[in-house]
Amino acid sequence: QVQLVESGGGLVQAGGSLRLSCEASGRTFRNYAMGWFRQAPGKEREFVVVINWSGSRTNYADSVKGRFTISRDNAKNTAYLQMNSLKPEDTAVYYCAAGAWGLDVNSYNYWGQGTQVTVSS
Repeated sequence: QVQLVESGGGLVQAGGSLRLSCEASGRTFRNYAMGWFRQAPGKEREFVVVINWSGSRTNYADSVKGRFTISRDNAKNTAYLQMNSLKPEDTAVYYCAAGAWGLDVNSYNYWGQGTQVTVSS
């Protein structure tokens, strides 16, 4: 079993930055791809970015490419999402997930409970 806990969300002005963290339990962390998804009220959960187990491969949604950066530190069992140049449309609950490489929510077996990111104009 893998447990994921997100942190780092908050309120920020447009153009600002936040860094999200996702800490995982267990020794299986290094063998999972890690993804970030987000969900705004009344919207479907959408893919943001994924990183493979070694950190050598990444895939970003077009909406965040050039602004967000994913990384992971397997020694700390932690994945990160650095978010720069934030826009109001980035406002959502952000979830980290662990599982097979994929761009869909169904690719992931384990999910955190989410952290709120609110971007004001």
